[in-house]
Amino acid sequence: MTNSPQYLFLASGVKKGEGFWVVGVKNCDENILEDKYLLDCHRKELIGNESAKDILFAINLNINNLFNELRNKDYLIERPSMGISFDIPLDLLESIFDFWLDIYKNQEAWEICLGLLKVRKRISLTNLIKSESLKGNSKKWAIKVETLHTYMPNSHRIEKINEPMWK
Repeated sequence: MTNSPQYLFLASGVKKGEGFWVVGVKNCDENILEDKYLLDCHRKELIGNESAKDILFAINLNINNLFNELRNKDYLIERPSMGISFDIPLDLLESIFDFWLDIYKNQEAWEICLGLLKVRKRISLTNLIKSESLKGNSKKWAIKVETLHTYMPNSHRIEKINEPMWK
């Protein structure tokens, strides 16, 4: 059974007093909250194994792109020992989860959005959108994919202090 049903889920948890979010896949007969570190399940969808893997890949790439963007802009985001930092708000993670789950239902849109997400790993889509390089559905989806990467935390940016040349 290569495409047995799986639960794609978004949950919160705590390990050694450290909170985190997690997006993952579990067998349909497993209770997600049986994991001793997980507290609440915020999203749970029963889908095929291959679909779950594809969607999980897109969600994780989207989140990694977001973290890289924040790091490049010198924002301090905690890195928990497991999962995703609580510095990322739940509503943003739910939006990312829901978008990729929903877009997977339309194969053409999925392929466009996944391609845009892979491009977004290297460069912002904003210039492509503004320059009219993208047309039709590609432009429409590029705006949505870019929106999933626009979060800016309230936390302070890392201030780089130059060390004195001598002491």
